[in-house]
Amino acid sequence: MYHYFKNKMSAAFGANAEEPPEEAETAKKLSDNLLDNMVTLREKCRNTSDFMAREVTFASIPMSMMAMEGLISLATLSKMILPPLSEAANRGVKTPQEMYDYIRTQTVIGMDVNDVYTTDEIFTFLMSGFAVILIDGMDKGVAIGVQGFSFRSVSEPSNEVNVRGSREGFTEPIRINLSMVRRRIKSPKLKFELFQLGSESRTDVCMVYMTDIVDPKLLRDIRRKLKQIKLDVVLESGYIQPFLEGKPLSLFSDVGTTERPDTLCAKINEGRIAVLVDGTPFALIVPYLFSENFQSLDDYCHRPYYTTFIRILKYVSFFFTILLPGVYVGVGTFHPELFPHALLYNIASAEETTPLPLVLEALLIHFIYEVMREAGLRLPRPIGHAVSIVGALVIGDAAVTAGLIGAPMVMVVALTAISSFVVPSIYEPVAILRFAFIILGGTTGLYGITLGLTLVLFNMTRLNNFGVPYTAPISPFSLRAQRDVFYRAGWKKLGKRSAKIQHLSGVDIHENLDQ
Repeated sequence: MYHYFKNKMSAAFGANAEEPPEEAETAKKLSDNLLDNMVTLREKCRNTSDFMAREVTFASIPMSMMAMEGLISLATLSKMILPPLSEAANRGVKTPQEMYDYIRTQTVIGMDVNDVYTTDEIFTFLMSGFAVILIDGMDKGVAIGVQGFSFRSVSEPSNEVNVRGSREGFTEPIRINLSMVRRRIKSPKLKFELFQLGSESRTDVCMVYMTDIVDPKLLRDIRRKLKQIKLDVVLESGYIQPFLEGKPLSLFSDVGTTERPDTLCAKINEGRIAVLVDGTPFALIVPYLFSENFQSLDDYCHRPYYTTFIRILKYVSFFFTILLPGVYVGVGTFHPELFPHALLYNIASAEETTPLPLVLEALLIHFIYEVMREAGLRLPRPIGHAVSIVGALVIGDAAVTAGLIGAPMVMVVALTAISSFVVPSIYEPVAILRFAFIILGGTTGLYGITLGLTLVLFNMTRLNNFGVPYTAPISPFSLRAQRDVFYRAGWKKLGKRSAKIQHLSGVDIHENLDQ
């Protein structure tokens, strides 16, 4: 039996080992015979139904026009490409070389015109919304940009809602996103570096940075890490985010995300590098700091005193949401003398009728809350909010009435849930830390919570992505950089000297090129 399964496994791996030659064959160079090229292309695409090819003759020269259905604009194709080709005979075109020169240099049939030499390049252009023209007698073709695929229009970001500022958010096509960034920074120093990731998807990925501000070594290190990514498909920026994160394991990510082009422009103006991925409205920002989770574009539109109040509110909410359930369970289980007498009496009377200890109550009600939140998030929007609100009211009231959970615990969960949405960008680590501190509080009391919080802070200070400490400028401390951390100085002070990421205290990019 062992040898039987061993032979089956060997046969399976052997069959997979024979697939790479087909991949190498896809990059076959074009020949000067149009019929051979078309036969090869149809074989490679397996006669897929969305592959459109039309054999035509202009100026007595056989040609073939190819495109992918649904990715091109037929109106653009008929208005900009076909009329010039119809006039080729009147312009004295007689040979394939003259036809090729006429298309490339003697007529304007589009702004985005490229030469193609292999079948691999043809498929890349076709699946990006290009029309490809092959000429009989030429061993190369012409790809013309006539994109016309449908996409979601530019709309307001759903996760980064601001009172003031732009209402535009990134959309799925990367070219549209690049145009929104270019409209906001009309400088030749803004550079877009486009390349492809994913051996099968060949997804367009673009690095965005300011050439005069970004550190050259930081740029080279991020470019090298992106080029080393080996994935079959890249469908979202989250696919490549782990490859850009630092080495220490942590619940927090030192790579930021944003849906707002104005936020992205502000970050690259500080020496960061943004990474845009075709097919997703979320852009990556590298490197990213912990304090930036508590900042928003509204902070720079409101008065400094109000912004300072909001910043402090966000920091308090962060510690409130991760520590309140654990502290409540720890104090109620091991240190009840810390409660005021009136509050202690109410808590004791509420918990006397419940069959579960505080730690199990907290874990149970928080688990139910996460279930309802996930259900409301995944269900269709018209009924998702109703399920979340009605479910919370009904289950919470029924649990208290039935004596399964005390009323004070429901209040703690409600306050924790509300405060967790004050800083939505770090909800994932907050949700896990909340459960961890509940367990620590229920087993070791306040001493365990203090030790756990210390370990979390130590882990955060160890994060050092591309030589930039994650907790900077708080640790290492920088007095000048505090003008935009816990409080925000006015624009008259902020505008005197622009901040750059490589100038923060503790930043040492040079030692991190070999990570």
